[in-house]
Amino acid sequence: MLSKEFRKKFDTETNNFYKASIKQDYQLFMQKMDSIENVALTGALLKTKNLEDLDKLKLLNKNLPLEPSLPSVVIDKAADYPGGINELRKEVADLFYLGGIYSDIKTIKANVGFIVETDGRISNVKAEGDNYTFNRQAEIAVYSVSQKFSPAIVNGNPVRYRFRLPLTMNIE
Repeated sequence: MLSKEFRKKFDTETNNFYKASIKQDYQLFMQKMDSIENVALTGALLKTKNLEDLDKLKLLNKNLPLEPSLPSVVIDKAADYPGGINELRKEVADLFYLGGIYSDIKTIKANVGFIVETDGRISNVKAEGDNYTFNRQAEIAVYSVSQKFSPAIVNGNPVRYRFRLPLTMNIE
């Protein structure tokens, strides 16, 4: 509704200087709205990241490597989401809060990387793309998936697995 009102005001304005001002006001307003609407989700995301950082410190105290020492390992079975990659994409898309994204570009892309832990939970989610708000929403959506992964298997043992999920969304 607010977007429509800003768009109506923008479309009726004939002076380009005022149009630019309206666009800037809209961007600032949407950034503030985004921060207000996402306080709880961002708080949960920060709590999760803090817990992950504490887990890393525990690993460092035990002198265990965070990453495998070998550059590549033959994997018996890769980590998998129940229902497969398409089910994961569908759930992430359903969890995405599009109202928190502002972009003049209609097609937005990001690569979301995360770790599937040995117990199947997700950690260390990091989205990389050109749109900051899209990246943040992607991270929140991935952290919010409802089911655990089946972990990767090497030599019959569950192992941590780096998972990469490319995302593309068309914003209309």
